[in-house]
Amino acid sequence: MPNAKKRKHKDSGYSDDPDPVMGNSDLQGFGLGQTLSLLQTPDEASNGDSIVSPTALPITGCDEALNDPGRGTDTQRPAKKKRLNGEKFKYPDLTYVESRLQSSIRITDLQNLLLYCFADGIAPQWISVRNATRIRKAVILMVPGLELGMFDGTVSLDSSNTEDEVKDAPAQDEMDTRAADFARWKDGLLPEDRSHRFNPRPLSRGDIPEPLQPLADMFLHAWPIRAPGDSKYNKVHSPLQAVLMAPLPKSKDKGSKGPKPPRVDKNNTFKRTPIPTFISPVEELRENEYPLHPALFPSGDDRSTLEEIRKRAGQSADDGWVDSRVENIEAGNVHDSEIQQGSMTAGRDVLALDCEMCITEGGNSELTRISLVRWDGEVVLDELVKPDRPVIDYLTRFSGITQEMLDPVTTTLADIQQKLLALITPRTILVGHSLNSDLNALKLTHPFIVDTTFLYPHPRGPPLKASLKWLTQKYLGKEIQKGTTGHDSIEDARAVLELVKQKCEKGEQWGTSDASNESIFKRLSRHSPLGKTNSAETGRTGAVVDWGSPERGLGAHATVAIGCSDDSEVVKGISAAVNGDESNTSIPGGGVDFIWARMRELEIHRGWCNRIPDPKNSNESTAIDLGSNLPSSNEKTLSNLVSQTVSRIKEVYDALPPCTLFIVYSGTGDPREVSRLQAMHKCFRDEYQSKKPWDELTVKWTDTEEQALKRACECAREGCGFMCVK
Repeated sequence: MPNAKKRKHKDSGYSDDPDPVMGNSDLQGFGLGQTLSLLQTPDEASNGDSIVSPTALPITGCDEALNDPGRGTDTQRPAKKKRLNGEKFKYPDLTYVESRLQSSIRITDLQNLLLYCFADGIAPQWISVRNATRIRKAVILMVPGLELGMFDGTVSLDSSNTEDEVKDAPAQDEMDTRAADFARWKDGLLPEDRSHRFNPRPLSRGDIPEPLQPLADMFLHAWPIRAPGDSKYNKVHSPLQAVLMAPLPKSKDKGSKGPKPPRVDKNNTFKRTPIPTFISPVEELRENEYPLHPALFPSGDDRSTLEEIRKRAGQSADDGWVDSRVENIEAGNVHDSEIQQGSMTAGRDVLALDCEMCITEGGNSELTRISLVRWDGEVVLDELVKPDRPVIDYLTRFSGITQEMLDPVTTTLADIQQKLLALITPRTILVGHSLNSDLNALKLTHPFIVDTTFLYPHPRGPPLKASLKWLTQKYLGKEIQKGTTGHDSIEDARAVLELVKQKCEKGEQWGTSDASNESIFKRLSRHSPLGKTNSAETGRTGAVVDWGSPERGLGAHATVAIGCSDDSEVVKGISAAVNGDESNTSIPGGGVDFIWARMRELEIHRGWCNRIPDPKNSNESTAIDLGSNLPSSNEKTLSNLVSQTVSRIKEVYDALPPCTLFIVYSGTGDPREVSRLQAMHKCFRDEYQSKKPWDELTVKWTDTEEQALKRACECAREGCGFMCVK
């Protein structure tokens, strides 16, 4: 009975199951509330009218709380009556047992904490939540620009906002740590135990810089919180989505092998989308190393530049390349009168292309078979092709092509090119899986491309690409490429067509990570707060308070969306949303149950963000002018900026009603070095792909730069957070 286990955890503060993060501790078997009752004097213990909230104690333990003079009575919660509306009232609290964390907590762990308290989430392993059902509201506030290093002096608060920290200090620490571990390994010793560095840091007014001291009046600890990302490919993922997008509830799979069918939000209404919507723009084609067609470039100068690039890359007419007969992009347009209502092709000719290759002398990949299939499944071209050079590997295990099959063939690549130029018109859309490799083998360019690796991105993001076999099994429930004699290019082309048709039927979100996730506001709306089961609207309500127009994008499913132009408006918006506002009829009476909000002035002044929503145009963003954009721009020291931000966090805290879960998180660390190095890498990649000589490259990318990017990403993923129950 999972529900019984969950309730037992709530009421007693511990679980019978071993905790993989915090371990099995005797402290868990003895609740903090019980400890407090034993510490009270006989008179206090016999007083039936009041209790002391456990959150008055630091999460590190009872003795430290009682002996910490820095806390005093400021953090002691006022006495609460044991009975509320005729029933005993148990105040909620968060309890952490020190030295039990083996890694930083993640932003998704904050989301899981919210779902445990407000929806159907499981009990968190890294913190104990007592009386979670008594938490009435929750506010999660994102404040980019705050750093854990501010609390220990790693980040100086006395410098200007442009040179406000010791760069690469965390990265250097990490390098020193690895060097020390390597030295111990050489000596036959185990790595030093550094699990303590993942523990939250206690906050005490006397131990932290003055601008941060008000945080100690609200929170007991500063937590290291890690943003999502991909260490292998040096990616930092969105800290907004990590909170605002929740995974769909898992279906019960019965141990079936292979990829599981996609989970679908039953409440989602799919929108049929014509295939021209999925034609790749030039930037996407360039990013994925496609040979580019001249029609993609309207100006003569751009076409001349493309011609020079193609000559250096060996993709010109002199190298045997041909371009489909398309003068410009407009040539592919179809008049509305020619489009049948509801047509997925929108009057375009769709051809699925798949090729098989072999390896010839010199290690070159050359064409051995081409298959072309129409939208209706008709095969319009299927031929074997004789390579120009002698074959050294027929790749039979992949292509199914053997020497006996190719020996009598006389069709050349040039013959196939002429057939394709006759079949492909300005209204033709070529679809395929990793179609760039096929076009390179054909020495052909075409401007209208739909690639299933773009339509169905790999779950871990680029540059990874899901195989056609995996996509077909997952989304179509079919098996292809099952034989031992290689692929069938006609079968593969038809599988591509089915995937594209399904994408058109289901819409743009189908096959992406968004299709298996849902808005946190939708997730919470399916669950009722305590005592609201008999009302007409039983679901939990939510609000997003952010700069610009938060009703767009991730805030689209919130009950209330409040747009702001500065942080002071964010504070007012949170207060109105959590307590209710008679002047705003969109806010339910008594306020909403959950709020996500963001303050941005600190990150803007620190240079972590160079564009903000344009208040005059909700669909655009505007560059930041630090000289005039914000009212506090004359305060140039980081200390003043941090002090102002912390004061506003305190304003939010003061406006919250009792029993509100309040979480503040920074999102990420400093992203500037990541942005700089990624821009360098893009410049290098563009120049390198154009076949520029190494000594003429304006940017050189070596392992030194690659390791620097890796360190920068690791640093950028390290953020901080604070949490409490008011």
